[in-house]
Amino acid sequence: MKSSIYQPSLGFSMSLRKTRKAIFLDQMDRVVPWSRLVDLIAPYYPAGRTGRPPFELETMLRTHFLQQWFNLSDPAMEEAFFDTPLYREFVGLADNVRLPDESTILRFRHRLEKHALAVKILVEVNAVLSERGLMLKEGSAVDATLIAAPSSTKNKDKARDPEMHSSQKGNQWHFGMKAHIGVDADSGLVHTVRCTSGNAHDITQAHRLLHGHEKSVWADAGYQGVEKRPGADPNVAWHVAMRPGKRKTLKNAGGTMGDMLDKAEKLKAGVRAKVEHPFRVIKRQFGFARVRYKGLAKNAAQIATLFALSNVWMARQHLMGAQA
Repeated sequence: MKSSIYQPSLGFSMSLRKTRKAIFLDQMDRVVPWSRLVDLIAPYYPAGRTGRPPFELETMLRTHFLQQWFNLSDPAMEEAFFDTPLYREFVGLADNVRLPDESTILRFRHRLEKHALAVKILVEVNAVLSERGLMLKEGSAVDATLIAAPSSTKNKDKARDPEMHSSQKGNQWHFGMKAHIGVDADSGLVHTVRCTSGNAHDITQAHRLLHGHEKSVWADAGYQGVEKRPGADPNVAWHVAMRPGKRKTLKNAGGTMGDMLDKAEKLKAGVRAKVEHPFRVIKRQFGFARVRYKGLAKNAAQIATLFALSNVWMARQHLMGAQA
């Protein structure tokens, strides 16, 4: 496949204005490390010596990423190829050639899941970002978010997904899973992802979210006592937010000590806020608000891919500046 996937269209357009979707895809075409990801997946991709020739690996990888960016199911992705010429251009397919159908798209995703390639994609993307000096690895922030799953039993099995569970947040109950992430405290880029059922407490995954080179870690009040748990690294300084009730009491008490503690909490909150940015990207930018598949493994693979792509999105300006 040529280095640039965009080819002149046979249609004639008087408009030179690009849509937001076209601008987005143009940026992603420039900053995603396509060749390195293709080399990563190539050993697991069929050579096509018999039967119908497979699509180019990069074509299928681009198709898979389109699904994540625009929240498309396998059937919706197949249909989108017929409806949206921009998608065909992005994956490098002409108008008069065979297009990937939903079965082909499904098999590619299953191949990624079978060989745990989603996590390897995240690692490879982060290797590129580290080489660009975007992940300093001296500090991390950790947090978790709830991802809703269908709670209805109106399905073939007449039951909810047994790997999803309910969790209470505030006064509301939520059914689904949790995505736990560790991010670089400086850039806010995700370096580690863990997925659990919705009823797992955030603190149980805290030490699994560290890459091992941190000197400091920031977390919200839900991680109180994390430094005392088994497996805690004594060389890591945890900066955990004070519980709201205690902070309010100290603030109302006034005095120099209360003011100093309040300022310290604001400083910790400023660093900790970095962990919210990737959640916003996958939920608002990419539209990932509910699980798509049944079972933790399939959804965990998708979430790892989403965070890899969120890293590229968040670092796009720096990556494009390096190309200029």
